[in-house]
Amino acid sequence: QVQLVESGGGLVQAGGSLRLSCKASGRTFNSYEMGWFRQAPGKEQEFVAAISRSGGTTYYTDSVKGRFTISRDGAKSTVYLQMNSLTPEDTAVYYCAASHEFTYYYNDVRHYNYWGQGTQVTVSS
Repeated sequence: QVQLVESGGGLVQAGGSLRLSCKASGRTFNSYEMGWFRQAPGKEQEFVAAISRSGGTTYYTDSVKGRFTISRDGAKSTVYLQMNSLTPEDTAVYYCAASHEFTYYYNDVRHYNYWGQGTQVTVSS
């Protein structure tokens, strides 16, 4: 089992940047594929980005491509989400998630086994 703790959320103006971090407990971080999801008020949870165990493969939802970058540091058991050129539409609670193996279903919440508590990101116009 792994526990995930997100940090780095906050209030930022449109066009600004934030970097979210998600630290995993335990010594098995490198065995998990990792993802970021978000949920805006009144909306369903949506996929944002995912990364393979090695970090060599990444996936993004179309609305964040070219603006967000997911990465991972095995030595620190941490996955990051660098968010640039933020817009008010990016306002949401962002959740980190770990998957034993999502195969092709990197954007499907049902293929993630562990979740963090979430961190709020608010982008003002």
